[in-house]
Amino acid sequence: MNSFLIGLSVLLVLVILFLIFRVQTLISVMKGTYQKRVSFSNNVNAFLFPITFVLGMALLVWYSAEAKKFYLPESASLHGVKTDNLFWITIYVISFAFLVTHILMFYFTVKYKYDENRKATFYPDNHKLEFAWTIVPAIVLTVLIFFGYTYWSQITSPAPKDAVVIEVMGKQFAWQVRYPGKDGVIGKYNFRLIDATNEFGMDFTDKNNFDDFVPREIHIPKGSPVLLKIRARDVLHSVFLPHFRVKMDAVPGMPTQFWFTPKYSTADMKEITGNPDFKYELACTEICGRGHYAMRYILVVDEPEDYQKWLATQEPWLKVNPDYISKVPERLRSLLPFELAPAKTETPADTTAKPLAAPTDSLSKVQASL
Repeated sequence: MNSFLIGLSVLLVLVILFLIFRVQTLISVMKGTYQKRVSFSNNVNAFLFPITFVLGMALLVWYSAEAKKFYLPESASLHGVKTDNLFWITIYVISFAFLVTHILMFYFTVKYKYDENRKATFYPDNHKLEFAWTIVPAIVLTVLIFFGYTYWSQITSPAPKDAVVIEVMGKQFAWQVRYPGKDGVIGKYNFRLIDATNEFGMDFTDKNNFDDFVPREIHIPKGSPVLLKIRARDVLHSVFLPHFRVKMDAVPGMPTQFWFTPKYSTADMKEITGNPDFKYELACTEICGRGHYAMRYILVVDEPEDYQKWLATQEPWLKVNPDYISKVPERLRSLLPFELAPAKTETPADTTAKPLAAPTDSLSKVQASL
């Protein structure tokens, strides 16, 4: 303990002496008696610049290697491969520009540190240099933007006719998913019809709603295009399927869409990642309120035959919620894809007079005693 106190005291004395020396120097500068323009610290700072650069690059390389284990696995969709390639090309271009500019910046800082015996050269402009550092980045960025716009146009363009259509609706604080039935068409909705049960606001004057169903989790077939029709019921949400490189905002009053083709089933990804508990999931990447963290929805990629089996087990929403059949116009009820349950009939009460029951032995004894 005594050694620590002695060391601390020595350190404080050195700091005080340095501050006294610094104050004296500043007083000399203010009086105009300090003639030296630069001090030893100028060379120290110049020496520290390249050390800082080297250490920074070393930390960058180390951190990149450590963070790699947290990267997403290979894209599970076809368009995601193109997206990943464009991402890494962009990273390489930016890294090259970063290294070149910073090497020059740190080099010039040391080479042209202040020297009292050297006079700076007046260098007003250089048109060739300015053209170079303006045109070259412009060309590179134009190429990157062109490919990015091309990929974006592909996944937001009309989906193939055989695409599996899924409506994804965001609300505070959950995702709701609706599938079309055998007709392949999702029915119309009206926000005025939304209630605690009919959360999509399905309009049952549209026959396309009759076979729509609402599952507990999303199932999609491997190798088939999938079209997500996205909307929000209240505030801004964001559909995010990271393993498929899918991200699209869900905007109230402005439906959006995104289509992709999964190439790995859930079982495939369990093998690829070595994680037997792996699950695809749909998350929200928009801070939509206090319950934002709860917006998690499981997605399963099935083999085509397994998807068809799952599809066959799904019941139309209207069949599961028969109370809403009354919302279907009489003229359209014959189009329902299921049979209506027979109306319950009340059994009429039996009004036939029944003979009185014979008196019991105990009752007979009472009557005899009377």
